Amino acid sequence: MSQRIDGMVSVVITNYNRALYLRECLDHIREQTYPNWEMIFIDDASTDDSVQVAREWHEQYRQVWSEDHRMVMHTLPRNIGFAGALNVGLYLARGEYIAIQDSDDYSHVNRLQRQVEFLQNHPEVELVGTNYYSFPSDAPMKRELANWLRYGDEIGKVYGRGGHCVCHGTILFRGRLFDQIGGPTRRITGAEDYEFIAKALNAKAKIENLPEPLYFYRLHNNQRSVQYYKRKESNDDK
Repeated sequence: MSQRIDGMVSVVITNYNRALYLRECLDHIREQTYPNWEMIFIDDASTDDSVQVAREWHEQYRQVWSEDHRMVMHTLPRNIGFAGALNVGLYLARGEYIAIQDSDDYSHVNRLQRQVEFLQNHPEVELVGTNYYSFPSDAPMKRELANWLRYGDEIGKVYGRGGHCVCHGTILFRGRLFDQIGGPTRRITGAEDYEFIAKALNAKAKIENLPEPLYFYRLHNNQRSVQYYKRKESNDDK
């Protein structure tokens, strides 16, 4: 196994037909206040203009990036689904830390800085998520703060009851956690995020959420998790 790069955050972005939202997603990673990151962009055989958008964006900015930044683009020859595409990105990640980013959402520019600082100050924690705002795609300023997340010891209790209380798109974790437990499988379609967190907890990894909203979750008719979102928001056990 190759040595991970100290201090680097590998931001893993999986994409399938999200050309409409890609530039906003990528711009907010480019604008991060945390200086040391790489972007791992995995396109899951999109049939829209996603790859073209990503390539044009990369060409626009790569000449002005510092040596701390790079973008790895990998286009899969056939669609293998979210879990498969995510695992490709996780295996390519070189950083001491790995962040997940959904291609139809975007992150606050301070997101990586806040999460890395938290892990540096809490060496016992392996993975940290954040609170977030959800917003309708056609009304981006109509934001609603999530209320289903939990904190501290409550996180383990919720997953112990079969619940879910960590937003997958917000998580940042130590690369060694992936080296230890691997990524999600395809056993629970639509709940790969739940499975990964549960697997981490079963491996005795300590997990926390930051109450600060550092992520913006877009609501639209074509989003992958649309059939799960309302259930998450209304379930009192989460």
